[in-house]
Parts: sequence; C-alpha cells; structure tokens
Amino acid sequence: MDRGEAPAVAGAGPRAEEPPMSAFELAQVNISRLLAPLDSPQLKEFVAALDPVNAVADAAPGFRWRLQGEAGDATAIRVFDDDWLIVNMSVWESPEALLAFVYGDAHRAILRGRRQWFHHPVEAMTALWWVPAGHRPSVAEAEERLVHLRTHGPSSHVFTLKPTSGFPPAPEHLGLQPRES
Repeated sequence: MDRGEAPAVAGAGPRAEEPPMSAFELAQVNISRLLAPLDSPQLKEFVAALDPVNAVADAAPGFRWRLQGEAGDATAIRVFDDDWLIVNMSVWESPEALLAFVYGDAHRAILRGRRQWFHHPVEAMTALWWVPAGHRPSVAEAEERLVHLRTHGPSSHVFTLKPTSGFPPAPEHLGLQPRES
C-alpha cells in the first residue's frame, strides 16, 4: 500500500465522491438602534421572539454559527461602544442559505415589526463578507467591515443583501486561498 493510500475497509464498496466543501463561508452582521430599553413593554414582543427565531436559525440548512452571550442571544454584547445598538452576527454556508433563512416565515415575522422596535437606519447596518471556513468573526471584525462598507460602499471586501450589490463569488472561485485566522 502506498503511504498516501487509505487502507481498504472490509465490506466497503467504492465510495462515492463527495462534493468538495468550500474553503469559505459567509459572515453577516446586522445591527439595530433600539427605540426603547430591551426590558420595556415596547420591546416585549421582540424579546419574546428571540429564542424561537434563533432556534429556527440554528436548525436552518447551511447555518454554521451565531454570536451569543451567556443568555443564548447577543443582546448583552456591545457594538461600537453604544448601549442602544444591538448586534446579530452569524456565519452561513452560502448566500443562498442565508437568504432562505432571512426571507423564511419565522424571520420575516420579526422583520414586519422592526419599525416599532428600532430606529430607521440612516447608514449601512448590515454587512456580509467571506471568511475562511471555520472562522468565527469577532465584534471588532464586524465593526471594521461595517465602517468599510459605510466609507467605501460594497466591494469584494464587504457587501450587502441588496440585489444591486450582488454577492461577489467566494474567494476560492477567484483562485485565492484562505489565510490562517
């Protein structure tokens, strides 16, 4: 047997070729400015929906990871040192997997109520970018991507969900390899 060859397994027939896994996954951050404190009656419906919607995300095809604190959500995690901003950050297998969740029934129900819970954004509050498979972005990394998007607009470095932005191809499709994180 050659050194690089796997040993034969008794009773195992030829293995079907598995499709190659992508070397990159899609990270997303979404921040929102609260209209009232999280413990206020105004945000009661939003807070009550967090666990069920997060459970749908966790079970969604293509979901890889989401930012969470001790309570199981990210409401206690600060972004941009601002107590009125809340953050949601996750990593997905592909743009298609993220979009299926974002526009699925559970998440759309929350989107419908956003005007009663959050200020209308005046700058980019959502950013997406490619990360090496297995990398879990930090809040500081997400802040950098949002600032870059606000300053320079969509690019292969950071982009949005808007159809006009488009999703740049994952870096391996451009012949790039992931850097060590």
